[in-house]
Amino acid sequence: MPSAPLALPASQAIVPAASLTEAARGYLVAARSERTRREYARDWQTFTSWCAARSHPSLPTTPEALCLYLTFRAQSGRKVATIERDLVAISQAHLAASLPSPRHPLVLEVLKGIRNTHGVAPSQKAALLPPQLARCCAALPETPGGIRDRALLLFAWSGAFRRSEVVFLNVEDLVFTDAGVEVLLRKSKTDQQAKGQRRGIPFGALPATCPVRALQRWLTTAAITTGPLFRAVNRHDQVAAERLHPCTVARIVQRAAQLGGIDPSSVAGHSLRAGLITAAVRSGKSLPSIMAHTGQRSVATIQRYVRSAGDVFTDNAASNLGL
Repeated sequence: MPSAPLALPASQAIVPAASLTEAARGYLVAARSERTRREYARDWQTFTSWCAARSHPSLPTTPEALCLYLTFRAQSGRKVATIERDLVAISQAHLAASLPSPRHPLVLEVLKGIRNTHGVAPSQKAALLPPQLARCCAALPETPGGIRDRALLLFAWSGAFRRSEVVFLNVEDLVFTDAGVEVLLRKSKTDQQAKGQRRGIPFGALPATCPVRALQRWLTTAAITTGPLFRAVNRHDQVAAERLHPCTVARIVQRAAQLGGIDPSSVAGHSLRAGLITAAVRSGKSLPSIMAHTGQRSVATIQRYVRSAGDVFTDNAASNLGL
């Protein structure tokens, strides 16, 4: 006698296919950061507009159309990295539509040719090292805006924070201790799953450039006890309730650099993170300790800073060989 079908509890019932598809689509979206999704959406819109103007198919596209588009982008002066991202965005759109990848061998050969013809070393902003950072901080005015900028520069530098990381911190993410301040970084570029990372920011040796003292002064000046850590300050020195936008960090760095006698076009928000890593390498800090502090998972990434930490004659392989 055949057994009766097993009745599953409601909590274990099979999920309808339509719901599963929608849930899977949601997870597919969540696999990328919000910034990446915005960039891909913009790249996809540019591609579809180009296709529409020339009567080329966009979804699915053809190898011929995609080769023409990548060539158009290259001849329009777009950087190789931008063109590579274009292809990723177009591929992601096809993936989301359950269509075959457009990365045809012909497309990849055209992209290789573009790299060989237009490929250049990526331009990098200068790292802000301790002497330059101290000069920038000393030049800032003693106003609420200047006090905020000084705290942001020193705190972001000491924590090696990316600009998106530092502006999304809240007061609740900080714990002040006798050694400094412990920061809970809830999510980062290398931690999209939001497992969280704790970073310790120690007291500085010099009061004028101590990140912990600068941060405490900013919180006291702005009367901030909860919510966003770094906030907008208007021209009347009034502190807003909303947090800073990530793009504002670059402007703060460049404004401080100009006040400190540094070419503002040579620095950006990443100059703070790069400065800490470069200074740590120069001082002989171990790679594991640097990676633990910065949250970087790739030794190759740190090695780029190792190479830039000294000039071409420091520890030169051709020196002292008997010639």
